[in-house]
Amino acid sequence: MITSTIKTESHIGGAHRPGRWLALSVLVLAVLLVAVDATVLGLATPFLSEDLRPTGNQLLWIGDVYSFVIAGLLVSMGSLGDRIGRKKLLLIGATAFGALSVLNAYATSPEMMIVARALLGVAGATLMPSTLALIRNLFHDARERSLAIGIWGAMASAGAAVGPVVGGFLLEHFWWGSVFLINLPVMAVLVLVGAKLIPESKNPNPGPWDVPSVALSLVGVIGIVYAVKELASHGLSPDAGVAALLGVAALAWFVRRQLTLPAPLLDMRLFRHRGFSGAVAADLLTILGLSGLVFFLSQFFQLVQGRQPLEAGLAELPAAIGAVTAGLIAGVVARRYSVRSVVAGGLAAVGLSLAVLTTLDQHTGYPLLGATLLVVGVGAGFSFTVTADVILSSVPKEQAGSASAVSETAYELGAALGIAILGSIVTGVYRGFATPAGVPSDVASAAHESLGGAVEASGTLAHGTATALVSSAQEAFVDGLRIAAGVGAAVLLATAVAAWFLLKGQKLEDGVEH
Repeated sequence: MITSTIKTESHIGGAHRPGRWLALSVLVLAVLLVAVDATVLGLATPFLSEDLRPTGNQLLWIGDVYSFVIAGLLVSMGSLGDRIGRKKLLLIGATAFGALSVLNAYATSPEMMIVARALLGVAGATLMPSTLALIRNLFHDARERSLAIGIWGAMASAGAAVGPVVGGFLLEHFWWGSVFLINLPVMAVLVLVGAKLIPESKNPNPGPWDVPSVALSLVGVIGIVYAVKELASHGLSPDAGVAALLGVAALAWFVRRQLTLPAPLLDMRLFRHRGFSGAVAADLLTILGLSGLVFFLSQFFQLVQGRQPLEAGLAELPAAIGAVTAGLIAGVVARRYSVRSVVAGGLAAVGLSLAVLTTLDQHTGYPLLGATLLVVGVGAGFSFTVTADVILSSVPKEQAGSASAVSETAYELGAALGIAILGSIVTGVYRGFATPAGVPSDVASAAHESLGGAVEASGTLAHGTATALVSSAQEAFVDGLRIAAGVGAAVLLATAVAAWFLLKGQKLEDGVEH
């Protein structure tokens, strides 16, 4: 069931709602900006550090709190949109996102910046599930909707790769706050155009919004994400253990509570649907492979092969190009062949690309790396787009917001887990490298923290010793990257086999809904 406005228009216009493609272009702009905002700050960090002078711990929170809050609130915000109206939530969120971008740009202290980034994450969490849920109500023709979801998925995938390029350009011409102010004109267009063109939709019988469930999902997801990030950065520690236990306990309580509520925040019974569960798992692990690869190759390009930040960002563009291209044709291909062959094939492509990287060395040429990134992008584009379509098609329209939020949460968790799990492997191998003779203990300690630390610490040494230290550190980093790529390949290939069975008989919707 949908609102009376949509019912009336679906009888008059059927699948051909006027202005639907223009409305889509506004929706995907919001998705692109939220994805860009997650990565654009990376290049601005040195400039921000010089201006605000945060401690090391404050700097980590400035970088992480945005994605923490988004991941923790996606399910809650998707459910809120089902209740108060997805268009209303989107327009409120877009207005808040624009206003909070100004607060971020003109932050005058580290504490103010952390709070501003957290609030920006709250606004971002209102945008992502609302956009995908509204697509279901804009496009009644299933084939058109698949293309629209493909465009949406392409923008979500491209945003992470475009962020460093946009950031590099802005920082060459303006001050660090400019990376936030680019949000203002886009959000203004979204609010003005969206108010006219986007139809309202919501669950007509939603029940109350359960605040304890909101708190449990927030604590649970943030606890898990924080734990895996700590594990990647510092190995096993009491902080990581406590965060993991708290996160698991909160999520277990959340699931139990949802099964007892008459109107749950998230209907856990959806996961009994084999296609839905398989699509969510494939969604998460596709992004795990993509984000882990892009993150570590970024460091490889800069710190091992000596490329500048903007050049390294451009070197990773084949992944975005592949994801965009595959996303646009994924629905057509899935209908011509099958959902399971496209998803399993996409996962296998990402897995095989990671397997190729087990042959990586310091002097591997760009043609091989560029081709590998392109194949990863194509595989991820096919898998991510089709699984998002399956997730959205598997539930009643009234629960579109909640289903969209599940897809988005899988995306955010996949990105965090990809960097954290593969990162812990790379870091573990890296820290074991042998320090060349003549390196002072304090320099050796800094060098073993990270490859960036080794490059920076080598500046205090004589030329020959510095070269030996950096070369040893680079070799250890590449060794770790090869092992992590092998583990990632095994996980992705196993997931491809599982998806082949879990998605058996799953089809994308065809024809027009009335």
